[in-house]
Amino acid sequence: MKALRYAKRLVGFDSTSCVSNSLISKYLELKLTKHGFVVEKIEYWDHKKVRKTNLVAKKGGGQGGLAYCSHSDVVPAKKWFTKKFGAFEPAIARERLYGRGSCDMKGSIACMLTAAQQFAWDELKQPIYFIVTADEEVGFHGAKCVVEESKLYREMVATGTKAIIGEPTSLEVVHAHKGSIDIVATARGKAGHSGGRKGSNANLKMIPFLADIKAIYDETETEKKWHNDSFDPPTLSWNISVKDDAPALNVTAGKSVCQMYVRPMPGIDAEPLLNRVRESAQKNDLELEINPYGNGFFVDPGSDFVQESLRLAHRPKSKTVSYGTDGTMFTEIENKIVFGPGSIDQAHTVNEWIALEQLEKGTEMYVKMIRHWCCQ
Repeated sequence: MKALRYAKRLVGFDSTSCVSNSLISKYLELKLTKHGFVVEKIEYWDHKKVRKTNLVAKKGGGQGGLAYCSHSDVVPAKKWFTKKFGAFEPAIARERLYGRGSCDMKGSIACMLTAAQQFAWDELKQPIYFIVTADEEVGFHGAKCVVEESKLYREMVATGTKAIIGEPTSLEVVHAHKGSIDIVATARGKAGHSGGRKGSNANLKMIPFLADIKAIYDETETEKKWHNDSFDPPTLSWNISVKDDAPALNVTAGKSVCQMYVRPMPGIDAEPLLNRVRESAQKNDLELEINPYGNGFFVDPGSDFVQESLRLAHRPKSKTVSYGTDGTMFTEIENKIVFGPGSIDQAHTVNEWIALEQLEKGTEMYVKMIRHWCCQ
């Protein structure tokens, strides 16, 4: 199976978001070029001065067609379930391909790469576009760069290209997902011996802020106005973590940090809640950063594109998911779905894997979709 060979090769690249993805991008650029794509390369330096690469490619003439959207970065793999092979050493067992990124989302990239090769340039009445971004796992920075700088992306928007975001959905058609907001609140104190008077514990400034955040959290969990029942869970999934820098029990904390991750849903305005966070931070003399990475993703499930996708996939109804994708950045593309092989339950795990059957079926589905939207 060619998709399996590609997937194994892609898993072999350590493309964790904290390192450069230049090697895997070079490999993909060579493969795309070899099979008839014209490739646009868009590079940038991330906030840690690491060089990152986005690829936007096109095969075929005409207008419209189909775009496949993916990312080459993966989450860290500091712990792995076996010592027999590492996270970036692909292994096959029990009809599964194991390795970091096998499910999210190098297996999907392998499927589309295999599918796109099956169509000659002169078979395509409308083009195939292939997008591979960096930094999807850490804030959609690569996708944002594509939107701002890619000439081919502008072409897609102008000509009404349809798009598949190839994240793992077990080949279910997904019409909506949640967004993401990162919030960081920092309390400053002074480190010192807890038995003396010179220290000032930052946690004492943080505690009343946390009480306010707990009230907000409870409200979002219980009040229906903050819920969207088409999602599971139907809430903003307001996650909270707290840590300080005290090195020992008898040292006052010089800094205390509360980090929150909020997943806003389509149709719900989270700004009133964020204003309450701002007010509490100001009242308690805390530093505050609010980073809205992306809004929720929504396409009308009754739209022609979603309904056509359901017929092609032999699915009765489209679904929603609670994770985010680059689709949150591609707002100017009207017709788009999330659709890819593998289950999100296997993504980001210590034994990440994708079923070989999903690689086979994913390739078959992408072939079917290319034929439907690019060859008729």
